[in-house]
Amino acid sequence: MSRPAARRAKQVPLRTHWIVMTMLLVCLSSMLLLNGYTHHMFGAEPDGAVQPSGGSASVPRQIVTGGPVIDAGSGAPRSVSPKARTIALTFDDGPDPVWTPKVLDLLKAQHVHATFFVVGTAVAAHPELARRIVAEGHQIAVHTFTHANLSTAPGWRRSLELRQSQLILAGATGVSTTLLRPPYSSEPRALTDRDWAALQQVREAGYLAVLTTQDSQDWRRPGTNQVIANSMPRNTAGQVLLMHDAGGDRSQTVEALSRLIPRLKARGFRFATVSDAVGLPDPARHANLLDRGRGLAVIWAMRISDSVLTVLTWLLYAAGALSVLRAITTLIAARRHARRMRGRVWGASVTEPVSVIVPAYNESAGIEAAIRSLVASDHPLEVIVVDDGSTDGTADLVESLRIPGVRVIRQPNSGKPIALNTGLQAARFDLIVMVDGDTVFETDAVRMLVQPFADPAVGAVSGNAKVLNRGGLLGRWQHIEYVIGFNLDRRLFDLAECMPTVPGAVGGFRRTALERIGGLSDVTLAEDTDLTMALCRDGWLVVYEERAVAWTEAPASLGALWRQRYRWCYGTLQAMWKHRGALVQRWQAGKLGRRGLTYLMLFQVLLPLLAPVVDVFAIYGLVFLDPLRVGLVWLGFLALQFAMGLYAFRLDGEKPGPLWTLPLQQFVYRQLMYLVVIQSVFTALAGSRLRWQRMERYGSLHMPANTQS
Repeated sequence: MSRPAARRAKQVPLRTHWIVMTMLLVCLSSMLLLNGYTHHMFGAEPDGAVQPSGGSASVPRQIVTGGPVIDAGSGAPRSVSPKARTIALTFDDGPDPVWTPKVLDLLKAQHVHATFFVVGTAVAAHPELARRIVAEGHQIAVHTFTHANLSTAPGWRRSLELRQSQLILAGATGVSTTLLRPPYSSEPRALTDRDWAALQQVREAGYLAVLTTQDSQDWRRPGTNQVIANSMPRNTAGQVLLMHDAGGDRSQTVEALSRLIPRLKARGFRFATVSDAVGLPDPARHANLLDRGRGLAVIWAMRISDSVLTVLTWLLYAAGALSVLRAITTLIAARRHARRMRGRVWGASVTEPVSVIVPAYNESAGIEAAIRSLVASDHPLEVIVVDDGSTDGTADLVESLRIPGVRVIRQPNSGKPIALNTGLQAARFDLIVMVDGDTVFETDAVRMLVQPFADPAVGAVSGNAKVLNRGGLLGRWQHIEYVIGFNLDRRLFDLAECMPTVPGAVGGFRRTALERIGGLSDVTLAEDTDLTMALCRDGWLVVYEERAVAWTEAPASLGALWRQRYRWCYGTLQAMWKHRGALVQRWQAGKLGRRGLTYLMLFQVLLPLLAPVVDVFAIYGLVFLDPLRVGLVWLGFLALQFAMGLYAFRLDGEKPGPLWTLPLQQFVYRQLMYLVVIQSVFTALAGSRLRWQRMERYGSLHMPANTQS
């Protein structure tokens, strides 16, 4: 149906919403990429666990036999060794909130200075520990940004690792350094050709590489005594000793240090930082203001990304819980409803005639099939076609059919609710059926639809709308949605006595109920939902009669589908807001409010808003986590939906063949529906209004086989 522009408030351009959504998506993607890179790309193995491999023909002889501090410049490569009886204690992989403070306390008590090769991500997480390292006179140096293996990383990643490490050091401590220990490195004699190529690029970036001469192997956790034995010098030569203050339980390291330092001092060894041990100038420099600012920005970006991931994780749990809850709730309700319907008797058979109102605006493509299906009904009725200012000859076409019992009323274009009210005023009978012009009825549909009116408490009846044009993928997906989504929900609403919507395609009403609430309102775009909620709040019972089957023409293009569902969703939000007072009412109105509106808010608004989190997390998991586990979780949700589909199709008497498209539906159709809800919520929050939008008609309507004449 259409609606004059003058009857609606000024619209806010929808492109603004898309810009906001795109910006949010870009920001979210950036945060997840940053979090995935910093937490899941590298660092799975501790230092020493990755053994060097490959040839070493390109490594200069003087480097292989030289000292652990290496200048791999373009000139003659050089290296230096620690002075005799000098131990350079070095700690990798920190800072760690548990073990680094213990190591620092012990070094302070022993009056020993050491060199800490810190990982950038750990510094960003605990900048206060990096500042303490510097403040207590220790040397702080780079161990890359994410504990990446520089020997196997491409050149761009090496540059990124080094640059980000320096920026974070600058932001956390205000200093920069030229000392670097490549992760997974060991002694100079273990260097391979790939290691040497990495060291040469490191030197071009301005760094000196610091390897080791002695490995405590504390990363193996061999026991405190063994750590001490591994750390004891074999002679009086100076040593660069490798230990760890992070990467797991370091209690053996701390205990070994408390005994090792006094023992080495007693043997005449002294302790120094790496630069002091080899006689080099202090490599630490005050960082400039720009680098400090950039470093702080990186640190805060990482913290925000961690927070975003935490929030997404909780949202994922919420979405998963809601999905499972909806599945369990609808399946249990559908089973109980099916049992109830088998023995359900509304009362004495309803035989009184019915007035069928068909609002029509430019419905010439399918109106004949709709009218002929109605007059073929096995229940007495009159048909009132209200032409709402059509420009395609709809009214003329209906009149040319000259079918007895069919009347045409013409009115200026005023909108669907006004057209329905016009038909209501012209109706002769007390039972009213409202039908869209794109719908055809089974022969017994009207008779089945009015049987619940044997119960005087019933004010409206929802029929069973099915998709007629289900030939292509889009048609199959809508067919699945109608059966699994709409009809399962209607069974639950019927059982809970809180039906929020009698669909415009097939709905029956008691005339006195309609008149008591003042007819249909035109203040929302979902006039059927608004009407149904108003009836519930007036105390009427609204039920579902699944045997009243009607066939509707579904949108045949994504654009048309988007416009239809956008109008539906936005109109439903309007109706929910309009009838929010039902939440605090009693009796039938209270059931609508506390049951129906709560269900709609949880499963038709909140769940679709949360559902993209599942997809975002799935992509994140496939890239950065365990693809197998992510795939199994996705298959689990798909299996749950498939099980729901099989049961829903069986209840509706449908063949399950279309369910083979369910996996494809998850990647296209489901995303479109999520975007519809998101866009509708944006529109509602912005306070903008939509105009009535006419559905495209394709001429695919035809008489069901058992009603053709």
